[in-house]
Amino acid sequence: MSLKPLALFVKHDGQSSRAAITCAYKCGSACFHEVPNNSDGEYFGDIVARLNRRGLIKGGAAAVLAVGAASALAACGDDSADSGSAPTGSGTGTGTGFTAVAPNTEDAIVVPEGYEQSVLIRWGDAVVEGAPQFDFDAQTAAAAAQQFGYNCDFAGLLPIDGEADKYLLVVSHEYSTEPMMFRGYDKDAPTREQFEIALASHGLSVVEVHGESGSGRLAPAFGKYNRRITATTEFEVRGPAAGSALLKTEADPTGTKVLGTLNNCSGGVTPWGTVLSGEENFNQYFGNAESVTEPAAAARLKRYGVEGGASERRWEQFDPRFDIAREPNEVNRFGYVVEVNPWDAKSAPVKHSSLGRFKHEAATVHVTGDGSVVAYSGDDERFDYMYKFVSTKKVQSGVGASAMRHNMTILDEGTLYVAKLTGDHAAEIDGSGKVPDGGFTGKGQWIPLLETGADGKGKSLVDGMSAEEVAVFTRQAGDKVGATKMDRPEDFETNPKTGKVYVALTNNKNRAKDDYPGVDEANPRKLNKNGQVLELTDDHTGTDFTWTLLLVCGDPAAADTYFGGFDKSEVSPISCPDNLAFDPYGNLWVSTDGNALKSNDGLFSVVLDGPDRGATKQFLTVPRGGETCGPIVTEKQVVVCVQHPGEGDEATPDEPLSHWPDGGTTQPRPSVAVVWKKNGGRIGV
Repeated sequence: MSLKPLALFVKHDGQSSRAAITCAYKCGSACFHEVPNNSDGEYFGDIVARLNRRGLIKGGAAAVLAVGAASALAACGDDSADSGSAPTGSGTGTGTGFTAVAPNTEDAIVVPEGYEQSVLIRWGDAVVEGAPQFDFDAQTAAAAAQQFGYNCDFAGLLPIDGEADKYLLVVSHEYSTEPMMFRGYDKDAPTREQFEIALASHGLSVVEVHGESGSGRLAPAFGKYNRRITATTEFEVRGPAAGSALLKTEADPTGTKVLGTLNNCSGGVTPWGTVLSGEENFNQYFGNAESVTEPAAAARLKRYGVEGGASERRWEQFDPRFDIAREPNEVNRFGYVVEVNPWDAKSAPVKHSSLGRFKHEAATVHVTGDGSVVAYSGDDERFDYMYKFVSTKKVQSGVGASAMRHNMTILDEGTLYVAKLTGDHAAEIDGSGKVPDGGFTGKGQWIPLLETGADGKGKSLVDGMSAEEVAVFTRQAGDKVGATKMDRPEDFETNPKTGKVYVALTNNKNRAKDDYPGVDEANPRKLNKNGQVLELTDDHTGTDFTWTLLLVCGDPAAADTYFGGFDKSEVSPISCPDNLAFDPYGNLWVSTDGNALKSNDGLFSVVLDGPDRGATKQFLTVPRGGETCGPIVTEKQVVVCVQHPGEGDEATPDEPLSHWPDGGTTQPRPSVAVVWKKNGGRIGV
């Protein structure tokens, strides 16, 4: 199947295929703003220049700093061309034995031959028993608070103990796209009801789901755990920021209770049965940052991308907590990892300040042999950092109330670190993506930033910053210790078979552009539009690691792509890796966001070991305008969240770009979908 370019997608300077409306409402158009990180951290250009001054290298490596953008792009191939058909199937291993789906722009989920699919739950479907039936043209805030929220992202599937084929599905709702939710929406004059519907459309949903005998199909059900968490649900703050003057507001003089969670992106399921969710692009919800003129306060806001006058959504017109001129501390109450106990529908979710405040893309937990918990998280911004938290407490086994109470405090006590990477082949990195002899490899160090004790109080490990400041202004702490600036670090996942850690680095169109930081071995391409996947061999509770690039994504026919050393003629084109997952056999699965190769986003399997290491195959594509999120891969089914289907810059509710999932003339609805093998076979086997 050949690629069919979709004219309604907007190409951002030859980069991601995201529509401008998606950028505006998903991340506050972050890629069109100045990069928040203008710290003086080292990058490859500095290192080469210093070595050259010392006479340690000659000519070539220093000369590459003068190579223009045109030369770098030439090495990427011509992305206006067809990216080719699907691979023939070479590199098949256990769990990846399916015929690859070809790139396409269909308005459907496209799956391999021999597989079936269904929609599990849609935006507006009832979560709480008694919720009204969804009516696109008659939405109310009261109804939305009982229904499945908008733009689903992370998904976790937790087995219900003692109940065969019954689970809790926990899904985050990253953001609302008001122009796609309301006919005739006036972005300069939204109504209060539209504001309140948007608040209710954020957060998380907890839904009981039941399996079907003989297949992988899942269907929602009403149960005692079903729950909606929204942007008005009360959260408890824990850790060094709790009670800080930096978090106190007129509505909450204690600085310990926050209403709601915003922009919940990827997350993780903990071994003790809770769900973690990262608050990502929270900056965009706050207006009137320009009113802050005190230099230090203004700099702190700018470092988090909080700037300008009115916000895109104009929420500050309805609630003073979104008006920085009136409540300057409210913004400091977002940007955390939140923890939800789905087994107690009345429990207050927690915001963990011990894990730092930044644009958390993920919160993925790994448990070491001695029971220590390590939580990895990426800061999804161009030139920002990778973090991990190592607990002091150990996990208690069991499912009883006592063990749950203990385990729910594990993330309250421990040490927060930020990553600094060095490459083994610095002199060979010229920005073209050319693979060094021996591959892209290097070493790394986890630099400690913050210790949190049993009493919840913190100890700063960064000169010139208090513990409260490190917890709330974690990006500046990373700046001070010289962390490595990465190409949008998003999801982390640990391989349950090997313990190796994988990181999705989505893209960075500003890498080596103008005065922006140059290339380094972990981020080896100028104007990086397709992203890469990093593999860490980490001493999980220690401070040392080694790393290699598993994938350097893009068109396999282009010179600047790399697939773990596997034959590039036998892989699927992949662009903009975002979320990661593992199947039961130890294969990595990668979902994409903003495919820069003129085809729909999708989900890909990647073999990690043996002679087929790097073999990459596309398992599915999502409908036009959509993004593939929150993949879950079991023996019986693949679950994906389809976010923002049909979002396009010329699309409106009166002229939709997509009619997925219900077809006909219906409106597009973000939804969770399930794929399974016909006749109940195992996925990829």
